[in-house]
Amino acid sequence: MKNCDSLAKKLGCKNLEFKVGNIADYSSEKTPDIIITLHACDTATDFALDYAVKHNAKAILSVPCCQHEINSQLEKQKIKSESPFASIERFGILRERLAAIATDAIRAELLEQCGYTVQLLEFIDMSHTPKNILIRAVKKQSGNLKSQEAKIRMKSLLEELGCNQTLEKLLSKESEL
Repeated sequence: MKNCDSLAKKLGCKNLEFKVGNIADYSSEKTPDIIITLHACDTATDFALDYAVKHNAKAILSVPCCQHEINSQLEKQKIKSESPFASIERFGILRERLAAIATDAIRAELLEQCGYTVQLLEFIDMSHTPKNILIRAVKKQSGNLKSQEAKIRMKSLLEELGCNQTLEKLLSKESEL
């Protein structure tokens, strides 16, 4: 943190803050222009995205990591054999990858519902890390005509997997998505 603060000061970056702590406990009255997360483990990404949405951040750059939440749910409840995901769920490595992809797809759909234009991009080459998806979200100036479609897709995926997801719960606490 000291290095980041020193570099920001050296470069003349004003109003740039670096903090250490649990994102779930973070609170500020300031409205951030941009929220950046890099390998925020498991649901820490959800808490950061929730903070960004609720504080009307203009842009979000998030590289999630360790999406254990849905993987743990899939492991416990076992998908029905007639599900299109049954063959994937049977094998631990495939279930883990399905859970990671589903988690980030749900996050993208939720951000669209909240008025962001969202892209999922390869962050760096796969040879460096398998956790290389970047969620890039930019707040729209006007309403989101596709938010109902995003909600249907997200709900359908969660229902088919028989899972729930933290970001959905956090965002629905204050507003009905």
